[in-house]
Amino acid sequence: MPICQPPPPLKPGDLLKVIAPSGALREMAAFEKGIEIWRSRGYQVKVSPTIGDTFGYLAGTDASRRQQLLDAWQDPDCRGILCARGGYGGMRILEDWTWDLEQVKSQKSKVKSHNTDINKTPDSRLSKWLIGFSDITALLWSLGQFGVSGVHAPVLTTLAGEPDWSRQRLFDWVEGRPLPPLQGTGWGGGVVTGVLLPANLTVATHLLGTSIQPNFDDVILALEDVTEAPYRIDRLLTQWRLSGAFTKVKGIALGRFSRCEPPANISSLTIEEVLCDRLSDLNIPIVSDLPFGHDGCNATLPVGISATLDGDKGQLSVNS
Repeated sequence: MPICQPPPPLKPGDLLKVIAPSGALREMAAFEKGIEIWRSRGYQVKVSPTIGDTFGYLAGTDASRRQQLLDAWQDPDCRGILCARGGYGGMRILEDWTWDLEQVKSQKSKVKSHNTDINKTPDSRLSKWLIGFSDITALLWSLGQFGVSGVHAPVLTTLAGEPDWSRQRLFDWVEGRPLPPLQGTGWGGGVVTGVLLPANLTVATHLLGTSIQPNFDDVILALEDVTEAPYRIDRLLTQWRLSGAFTKVKGIALGRFSRCEPPANISSLTIEEVLCDRLSDLNIPIVSDLPFGHDGCNATLPVGISATLDGDKGQLSVNS
């Protein structure tokens, strides 16, 4: 995966648009608190008028959710896109979706690029921030294919639950300031530098073999998950092994695997035992217990940015 370019830093007064590209919005109190946090920083926040739509478990039809994304992406005044929540559905709206063509079509009158092939060298002035995690993995990976760095970070329904340092970490990154290293538990394997690729494990596994899957050359994977029994995590990681997807990966950073306990009164490996069994023989640096994921601190991780993973010291550092 190539190194991605972050969009220009945000500053108070910038317009941010809120979309629900995945699951139906339910946590309204938390959602409103998340919006207020961004507004309290001085940002203009505009919510999509169809944010409350539902189509079963989805936040509206595919066409409606795709239009939310399109409206935000094509708006020349919009500097960032805030995802309301995760759930499921982001990958559905990526069928027949093209980031670069829509972006250039909407803004070429404002910015003339000397590059004739935006796929190869995206103009950072044409890009904008995309912020979210969990099911938003699909959108982040897709955008990264076009050289634009999104942000694996709290969605609006989880932002208010973050500790102060985690919120500040998000604002530091999108406003152009460097990030301190994250500390976890090192499994050994030395030190590597590569391209950071954060993801929800379940979503990422379902992107394998699709056009959204990036090239894993020189990648440091950062994985988390929630509400998956140990045998399901085993199955997901085994698919990565059987598909050969791990062979080019330089290192793995493991976040929180929350509510992944085995069912009661059923013989099972623990989630920790599964991770060790499926990953420890890859002979690459691995760090676990990093503070990102569901149900706790969800430290901001940029997508497609150079990072260093120290498997001996247990540190993950973003190289800004």
